[in-house]
Amino acid sequence: METETKLMQGNEACVMGALHAGMRFFAGYPITPSTEIAELSSRLLPKYGGKFIQMEDEIASMAATIGGSIAGIKSMTATSGPGFSLKQENLGYAAMAEIPCVIVNVQRCGPSTGLPTSPAQGDVMQARWGTHGDHPMIVLTPSSVSETFSLTVHAFNLAEQFMTPVILLMDEVVGHMREKVNLTEMKALVPTNRRRFDGDPEEYYAYRPDQSLTPALMPFGEGYRYHITGLYHDETGFPTNSTENARNQLTRLHQKIEDQEAVCLYEETNNEEEVDLLILSYGSTYRSARKAARLARKEGKSIGEFRVISLWPSPEEAIRKAAQNAKAVLVVEMNEGQYVQEVERIVKSDTPIHFLGNGAGELIDPEDVYQKIAEVLTCQANS
Repeated sequence: METETKLMQGNEACVMGALHAGMRFFAGYPITPSTEIAELSSRLLPKYGGKFIQMEDEIASMAATIGGSIAGIKSMTATSGPGFSLKQENLGYAAMAEIPCVIVNVQRCGPSTGLPTSPAQGDVMQARWGTHGDHPMIVLTPSSVSETFSLTVHAFNLAEQFMTPVILLMDEVVGHMREKVNLTEMKALVPTNRRRFDGDPEEYYAYRPDQSLTPALMPFGEGYRYHITGLYHDETGFPTNSTENARNQLTRLHQKIEDQEAVCLYEETNNEEEVDLLILSYGSTYRSARKAARLARKEGKSIGEFRVISLWPSPEEAIRKAAQNAKAVLVVEMNEGQYVQEVERIVKSDTPIHFLGNGAGELIDPEDVYQKIAEVLTCQANS
């Protein structure tokens, strides 16, 4: 069979992946560097029988995305820094009400308006803790155009499987670069649809979970009656002030996601035996870290690599094991130190942690990583 390939931009691959996953509703507001996602969605969705709407702002965009999902349609929105901040309250609502949807954040340099066309990875902690409360959050981050396609599909699948919002945390470099995508391979990815209740509507309880701990929210308008609220609620969806119910609900929200193999994603290289240095990175920064690590290994240096794909929930056990197999860990990210804090929490004092960052709107160069590798190894040798 002949392989179908196409040269794609990262933002284009995101849209194509979403359409393959079954997205049929997009609500958004143009913002650099994610605008191409909205533009392409507006052109293609009608051809797939879907709907596109440009809302008056990012708050309304997130609300409309939630509404589309409640109607039973796979829904997505896309934004960047300031817009992502505005989405946070409704994002928390979707987490509490267990409404599946995908939120794409193509990160740019901040804070505030910052450098709109420059790359950064400064929204890592915001993606996890941006909205108030203790709910969990699934956050995936691609490192290539091809992976943007596949992870967009996976984001929709996770949203539908666990009935929760999922964030695809891209960055400007991945969003705007162009690479070859194997469409034959991508089209083989199988979309997942949310669980449905097939019993008597009179016996339907929207928030009565099964063994997977996820509810089956039937689309509005199909004869199933229930209530949706951001308050803690009972099985019917109506508010309750019971602290015991609140505790049980919050526990279930965490348990349905945590420690799931489909959620905790990562990639390791050259970590089979003990290494002198483990480089941990993600997103476009991984590409620079990988090139520097390969160059260092060619020179006989003992270097391992760990790429985080699901930033949240973080693959804790895998990070811990990889760090224990290294004499030191170097975390590389395009900010002033965010995910390195998570690595420090996981690894604790077992292994020395070093950091290389840049939050000023510049991609970290492979040469920068290589020099930092030499610096850390020299420090180790002299200690």
